[in-house]
Amino acid sequence: MEQLLAYDSQLFEFLNSLGSSRWDGFWRVISYKLSAIPLYALLLYGIYKVYGLKNLLITIVIVALLITCVDQLANLFKYGIQRPRPCRVDALSEHIRFVAARCGRYGFFSAHAANSMAAAVFAGLALRSRYPNVIFVLLFWAAMVGYSRIYLGVHYPGDVLVGWTIGAIFGYLFFRLQQFLIRKYGTI
Repeated sequence: MEQLLAYDSQLFEFLNSLGSSRWDGFWRVISYKLSAIPLYALLLYGIYKVYGLKNLLITIVIVALLITCVDQLANLFKYGIQRPRPCRVDALSEHIRFVAARCGRYGFFSAHAANSMAAAVFAGLALRSRYPNVIFVLLFWAAMVGYSRIYLGVHYPGDVLVGWTIGAIFGYLFFRLQQFLIRKYGTI
């Protein structure tokens, strides 16, 4: 396990060092939660077009539960495992670029990566009947959000990878729940 953490730290240092001040603002915007609101609005409109109003309301409830579950699970892991973020590790402070506005205490696993991947998988699957390629755009967006956390100096690659994995699993499971509820209570 120690060797795995050492590799994670080395990969973090390499990926974090690729940044430059010219790109700092761009990656801050990518990482900022509210900057995705136009994307979410577009996805909700697409879901409305595919499923109709009643099913959109079911979907909104499911997505709210999805994000809440993933976010709270991330907090449970962060405070249960208590792995310091790279920006809190003194041995790394001389070698990394810390670009974020602030640095939380613990980082395993990345809630940003998990939430963006959960939303990408859920929406991509929900929209695939009418927009089959949208999932690739959403997965690319989730990848950018995850990388932004490394770029900004607040997460190790392992934090991001675990976040993506958990987000993908929950996105799929909640998509299945949405489909079940639409069949049972919605309009088809």
